[in-house]
This record gives sequence, structure tokens and C-alpha cells, in this order.
Amino acid sequence: MKQDRSLRKTLLVTYIFLLFITLIPSVYSVLVFQIHTARYNQIISNVSRANKISSIARDEIPAELWNIICGKKEIEDGDQYKMSDEIITGLTLMLLKTKNNESRGKLEVATRANTTLRRNIDMLIINMKNGSTVTQNEAALDEIRTITALFSDLMQEFIVTEIESANETNRSLKNTSIILTVIQVIITVLAVLASINSFITVSGAIQKPISDMEKLSTKVSNGDLTARIDIPHVNELDTLASNLNTMTEQIDVLIKKNMEEQKNFQKAEMKALQAQITPHFLYNTFDTIVWLAEEEHTEEVVKITKAFSDFLRISLSRGHEWITIDQELDHIRNYLTIQKIRYADILNYKIDADESLMNFKIIKLVLQPLVENAIYHGIKNKRGRGELTVSVHYSNESHTAIQFSVEDNGAGFTEERLGQVRNELRTGAQDSEKLSSVYGLYNVNKKLKLYYGEKTNGLIIESEAGKGSKISFTIPVTSDFTEETENV
Repeated sequence: MKQDRSLRKTLLVTYIFLLFITLIPSVYSVLVFQIHTARYNQIISNVSRANKISSIARDEIPAELWNIICGKKEIEDGDQYKMSDEIITGLTLMLLKTKNNESRGKLEVATRANTTLRRNIDMLIINMKNGSTVTQNEAALDEIRTITALFSDLMQEFIVTEIESANETNRSLKNTSIILTVIQVIITVLAVLASINSFITVSGAIQKPISDMEKLSTKVSNGDLTARIDIPHVNELDTLASNLNTMTEQIDVLIKKNMEEQKNFQKAEMKALQAQITPHFLYNTFDTIVWLAEEEHTEEVVKITKAFSDFLRISLSRGHEWITIDQELDHIRNYLTIQKIRYADILNYKIDADESLMNFKIIKLVLQPLVENAIYHGIKNKRGRGELTVSVHYSNESHTAIQFSVEDNGAGFTEERLGQVRNELRTGAQDSEKLSSVYGLYNVNKKLKLYYGEKTNGLIIESEAGKGSKISFTIPVTSDFTEETENV
């Protein structure tokens, strides 16, 4: 009996000791991981708030001011100051909660940029109240857009800094896991000395979850944001595991959102490029209408005015990006009708299209720049009458792709110039200002790549000096897009 009590006492002391040393890593892991979780949550909050105020500064404030300049809103009804106050509030909250010195530096610069933005908004509103001109207002708005772009860039740099801080936290988390693993090994040795059963229990309850967290932290630090950890069903670790999964998922979502915003920014840039290449055509058309009216060519005035009206209507397309191939060809017919009146002596054209393709969809306004290029750089530079052909047909027997081509018998390219043009089409956006005469071709090629990705081969240029040129591209057959285009 005495031995039994002794064994019982030894076992009790052993279990109490094991319980005590087992609680040490558990409490340590909970405290440390809660600290890391709080840090992650703060980073996620900062990134989310930075994205929001960046969007307000870059998109909403210029749009609101533009509505006021255009007269769509009265000055007193504008929300520009409310938006500015929201930015100030966001920056203040982030400055209060951000511990990273580099991040704070970015926020301080952003705060100064926002102060400058607020001052320029005040100046614009004051000038408008004092009767400034539309040109002055637009110049002031351009300055504001420059400041908002700078502010948005600063926010993106802040987001990058915060993500780098998250990576540092990941490394710290990994080091903590290693420390916990060492502690667990010591506990395991003590547990073996005390009891095989205690060793199995402690190892099964704590070692595996910690090992899983270590693997998760390693995968996340290596950039695998799809990694997840199974809930270990250990009270001290369930919340941490769930928070780690939530944190990884939210970072993945934020990164994808940022990538989508960059894609949308590129689309907006494409619209801006498109707007930059059309004014000269508008001016020339108006001049032609005036000249025909002065010469009392009534029928031609009606014809060119109708074509010009339809041309603009399809160009706008109620803001839609996708139109049918039939509408795209109508757009080309209207354009060529106008040009035929202007260049009657040197221009003949033909549109050869498969009627079964008319209801399929295409990203709008990709043919007009090619036709314009053929007229201004091909047909106008040759002697005699030029012939221009626009063709639309299936590119293969399986009817899975459509080929568009614009062919002329104009001046064509020399072999050297053709090589330069092809190289310029492959040039990145950073060199777009150097494109000169192939600006329209570059714009179309970039637009095709942006909207169709790997499903298009981009622009293919074939040319021979003195004999003409042929520019073609291929797109997949499709008639259903998320952005459905109504009849214009």
C-alpha cells in the first residue's frame, strides 16, 4: 500500500509537471501568434483602407470635379470636400496605427500630397465662382489629376511596404515556430522519461499543429497564397489557425484586386489613346461639310452628314466596349463614305464580308485605324487611283476564329521600314510616345492583346514597296460577353 501511494504520488507529480511544462509552449504560442495575428489584421486593414482612399483620389474626386466643370452638378452640390475629408480621415487612422517607420514616411508624404490636392481643389472652386473659363478649369483639373495620380502612386508604394512588412512577419512567425519546435522536443524528452503515454498525448495534441503552422508559414513566405492549414481542434490553436487561413485568403484577394485595378487602368489608358487619334479626322470632316455647303452640293452634304452622324453614334456606342461585326463594318462604311467624298479621285474601296459572321461580337473601333493608316500612309502616297479592300471571313474550316484584313495597293513599306514598324508594334508602352506614324496601329495591336490575350495573334503586316500593304488579325468566334452591347 505504501508503494502504491508512492507510485500514485509519483504519477500525480509527473502529470502535474507534464501539464505545467505543456502549458508553457501552449501559452507562449497563443500569445506570440495572437501578436502576429493582430499585426496581420492591422496590415490587412491598412492595405484595404489605402486601396479605398487611393480609388477616391484617383477616380472619384476628378470625376466629381469634372461633373461640376461640365455643369452636371452645382458647386454647392459637389461631394469633393466630403471625399477629401474621407481621405484625411483614412490617412490619420493609418498614421495612428502604423508602427513601420518606412510606411509612416510614405503616409506623411501622402498627407502632404493630399494637402496640396485640397488646396488645388479650393483654388479651382474659387476660380469657378469668380467666372473662370472652361479652358482654365480644365487646366486646373489636369493639375488635380496629376496630384491624384501622385497620391495614388504613394498609396501603392505604401501597400507594397505593408506587404513587405507582412513578409517580415511571416519570417518572424517561422522563427517562432522553430522556437516552439525546440521547446516541444525538450518536452517530448521529458515526457518519455516520465511516461510513454504522456509523450504520445502531448505529441499528438501539440506537435502536429505546430508542424502544420510551420509548413503554412513557409509556403506563404514563398508566395503560395493558396496554402491552407487544417483546423487542429486544439482550443489554444483553433483561433490562430483560422486567423492564419483568413489572413492568407485576404492577402490573396487584395493582390488579385490590385492586379484587376491595374488591368482596368490599362483599359482606361487604351480609351485615352483612342481619344487622342481622332480629332484631326473630325476637323477635316467639318471642313469638308463647310466646303460642300458653300459650293451648294446639297446631296453630298446630306450624304456626308448622315455618314458622319452614324460614324459618331457607333463610336460612342452608349459607352459599351463590344459591338457586332455588322456594326463595326457599318462604322467602316461611314468612315469610307466620308473619305470617298474627300478623295473621290484617288480612292475606291470594297468590303468583302461573310454574312454569317455579322452577329458575332468584336471589341469596337479596331478596323477604322487600319483603314485610316491605309489611306493616309498608303494610297495618298502613290500616283493614280488607290484600291482598298476590307475582308472578314472565317480563318479555319472549324469556324472557331475570324480573320479581318485591310489591304491596299498604295505605296507600301520598304523592307527596312517594315522591319521598323514590326519592331515598334512589339515595343512596350513606355516607348509609345516615339511611335509617330504607326501610333494607330500600335493602339489597335495593344487593344487586341489587352482584350483577347493569347487568343489573338495581334496585327500581321505584309507589305512590298510600290505594291501595297495588307494588315490582318484573328480573333476567336464569340457572341456572348459580360458587357452586352445594345443596338445603337
